[in-house]
Amino acid sequence: MLAFAARRVGAIFTTLLLVAAAVVVATGLLPLPEFGALAARVSPVLAFVVGITIVAELASAAGVFTALAELMAGWGRGRVALLWVLVILLAVISTAFLSLDTTAVLVTPVVVGLALHIGVSPLPFALVTVWLANTASLFLPVSNLTNLLAADALGESPAQFLATTAVPGLVGVVISVAILSIVYRRSLRGKFTLPERTPITDKPLLIYCAVVVVALLPMLVSGIEVAIVAGVAAVLLLGAFLVRNRGAIGISLIPWQALGIAIGLFVLVEAAQVHGLGDLLSTISGSGSDPLSLVHLAAVGAVGANAINNLPAYLVLEPLAGDPLRLTALLIGVNLGPLVTPWASLATLLWHQRLKALGVTVSWPKFMGLGLVAVVIIVPLSALALALVG
Repeated sequence: MLAFAARRVGAIFTTLLLVAAAVVVATGLLPLPEFGALAARVSPVLAFVVGITIVAELASAAGVFTALAELMAGWGRGRVALLWVLVILLAVISTAFLSLDTTAVLVTPVVVGLALHIGVSPLPFALVTVWLANTASLFLPVSNLTNLLAADALGESPAQFLATTAVPGLVGVVISVAILSIVYRRSLRGKFTLPERTPITDKPLLIYCAVVVVALLPMLVSGIEVAIVAGVAAVLLLGAFLVRNRGAIGISLIPWQALGIAIGLFVLVEAAQVHGLGDLLSTISGSGSDPLSLVHLAAVGAVGANAINNLPAYLVLEPLAGDPLRLTALLIGVNLGPLVTPWASLATLLWHQRLKALGVTVSWPKFMGLGLVAVVIIVPLSALALALVG
């Protein structure tokens, strides 16, 4: 019932956002030339979101993620601490190559369900998943929607992008893991009994989907347009499911709500920029590329993300960043900073919906308090790391 109410509220919010965006365009508050330029810029980004979501959902339906979780349980050799390390690696790889929303939607039920099945506390596994969905989203253009928007300014290839973001991204991941490992150290001790394997309903389909996903990962960092790569992978999986399991194919594979929110925010923020919002914010964001200025901009990005969501915060502040070094500092704030409020990133909201479906309760005051401590440490240190290597 609560999940249905949350979906209804989300649908109403998305509809209102799209109606407001349509009004802004129809009334000329966002002139057509600016709207056309915006559409040309964000269309490949949104196409990638659709493609990678279809891939992730169909791979999950085929049992790829469940099989991987059970393999991880075997690799854990009955030790909770080793399983913890494997879950961290899964969350980082999933976020870096398949995006933070994929980690929130698909990895969360896998690792939380695994923790419940082997009889250990699911809370540290749930928290490390959502924290890394955010803090591991700095590495590659495909890791976060904000990265895709910034990719052209930070390098012509994923390798160049990674060269800029690798060190501050590693700082964010290491500190995230360190904090949670210390806070939940007692829950991460001891041993567990291996659960029974989940029966495989269609082994050929599982193997085929696993091969496509494995082949997809290096292609996403090959320099080919990521929307094309994700689109081809989606078509390959859709073709297989048309033959083996048509029931899994439906309009729900497309992330309508996420697309609606993104489109609405793009249009509204662009209209605000046209009407002088950048001038108002220029006094807040500062200037310069010295260490303190980078920390300042990253902090502004983190505050903005937790106040209004990381996507509009990035869009509002992007024109004020200037050079690639400052743009990376902004990404540190809006990518690594959304650990405090539930609405700071779409990934956190999606993560919470999955937890409710699994019957796992999260204390929001504790979540926000622990997240605030983490952000106060992670964002400045990551920005300083950027200054040292920049």
